Amino acid sequence: MTGFQIEEIGAFTRKLFLEKDFDGFLLKEASIVTFNRFTIDGRLHPGFYSAEEQETMELLAYSSWSQVRPICFSLIKGKRLPESFQITLQASPKLTKAFLEENRLSLGQEEIRGLYLNIRYENSRLQCITGTSLATFTMDRTADREWDAYVESFLKNMGIASTH
Repeated sequence: MTGFQIEEIGAFTRKLFLEKDFDGFLLKEASIVTFNRFTIDGRLHPGFYSAEEQETMELLAYSSWSQVRPICFSLIKGKRLPESFQITLQASPKLTKAFLEENRLSLGQEEIRGLYLNIRYENSRLQCITGTSLATFTMDRTADREWDAYVESFLKNMGIASTH
């Protein structure tokens, strides 16, 4: 787990809420505080979809960030900054698979419960904190270190300056 202090808050939030840079993630949960606290549970409810829709779409446990991003943006846009927000993103199965292959990790995709990116804005500070969850206990922290390095590279490739 590594925390990254984001130096360019405006550039980061533009990429998060307006562009597709984070669309490889699923939304686990979000809390946005403006004049009220808005909380979004990212879990999908399969019963909402018809049997036909369920057959034609890949139903995941959580909504894609791209589905919920416009809703979150509508909550923060305006003349005033939000008091705070906390967004927990989880790497999609496709992103998780690519991460494992790219880093040649010995773990199978079923062994990873989640690769997380926790985004917190409060008191005019923005942080991204990485996290991993494995299905079994291991003393090997390779997956943690590689995910930290992946997120650091991800931020750098977007042109987002950060310190940790």
